[in-house]
Amino acid sequence: MPGLREKDARRSQPLRGMRIVEISSYVAAPLSGMTLAQLGADVIRVEPLDGAADRTRRPLADSGTSLYWSGLNKGKRAIEVDLSSERGRRLVGDLIVAGGRRGGIVISNSERYADLTFETLRARRPDLIHVLLTGRRDGGTAVDYTVQAATGFPLLTGPENSTQPVNHLMPAWDVAAGLYLSVGLLAAERHRLLTGEGQQVRVALEDVALATAGNLGYLAEAQLGSTPRQRGGNYVYGSFGRDVTTADGERMMIVALTAGHWRDLLGATGLTDVVSALASALGADFAEESQRYRHRKVLGELLAGWFETHTLAEAETVLRATRVLWSTYRSFTDLAADGARLLRENPLMAEVRQPGVGRYWAPGSPVVMDGEQSPPAASPLVGQHTDEVLGTELGLCATDLAMLGETGVIGSHDEERDAA
Repeated sequence: MPGLREKDARRSQPLRGMRIVEISSYVAAPLSGMTLAQLGADVIRVEPLDGAADRTRRPLADSGTSLYWSGLNKGKRAIEVDLSSERGRRLVGDLIVAGGRRGGIVISNSERYADLTFETLRARRPDLIHVLLTGRRDGGTAVDYTVQAATGFPLLTGPENSTQPVNHLMPAWDVAAGLYLSVGLLAAERHRLLTGEGQQVRVALEDVALATAGNLGYLAEAQLGSTPRQRGGNYVYGSFGRDVTTADGERMMIVALTAGHWRDLLGATGLTDVVSALASALGADFAEESQRYRHRKVLGELLAGWFETHTLAEAETVLRATRVLWSTYRSFTDLAADGARLLRENPLMAEVRQPGVGRYWAPGSPVVMDGEQSPPAASPLVGQHTDEVLGTELGLCATDLAMLGETGVIGSHDEERDAA
């Protein structure tokens, strides 16, 4: 039923008809572009000749192709332009301001080129939407790991007795900033739709971290509290949760957020009467989340004792019959090995064929629109769509493109080069 499939595709691609030019690198801005591309936008990634620096970032496939880059640029088109030349930047500017109602939108994480700034491009197209990621609000540089260091989180992460900062492996501020960029772009596009006015949207990586610290109450606590917060290891702050080890040496994370979770956990482990007696001795009411957190150490040791006498299989059987929140700890290797259930049976995932990598399971958009979501697409090769984009969007003929290529203003897809 082709008609039905086309209708379902439209549901999962509500941004079809929107064209975005992306001049970016690393995580936040490329993630923003991919997020929008997976919802149907035509995202054109602009790269310097031979590709941007992040095209070789680890992890790498055996061929040397960046799995990181391939993961953050799925479904985009890519053009290769000499951004160091005035003619190359003029081409990119032409592409940004072209496209009628479809175009006039750019995502960038750089103000390096004066002829591609918001002010310069707005002079050419007043309804321009210019979305810019900066490190700090004042335009200063910063990356996720320096923002982590500046905002306190590494000093609360890690083992309880450690005094050393521990940076998080996941670049959380990059990811959050990328999604804020997407939200800001869509808000600006909505404003333009209603008023015809363009605008610049700026998101500073440091501001994203500060906003999150403030929204979660960490900054207020530091300002108003007399006792600084201490590291909590793997205990869940403010509630009850901790890691445990089973009799066969496997590790699990157990979380009981609500009074119902707590009752189920005690019932499953046979500790109801013991914990009731403990509550009486301490004068505590463990139906209250704050009390469970206050006495987390003694409660945690009681529960850890139960898990130490039961295998992982036994613990899983017991916990599956409850509302308790739990999971075993798994490595990425474990996760990939469990592909039959988590990858192949999850509609989020689909097999893609990525040049330079081969076939593997990759995620599409996690946003489900009326029951439908966009599947993943391969990421573009360096310059793969240069002729196509400049020909279709700017009306350049084959002769024009050939001349630009011969003079080194643009590059184009070269299978031998990309496979190297």
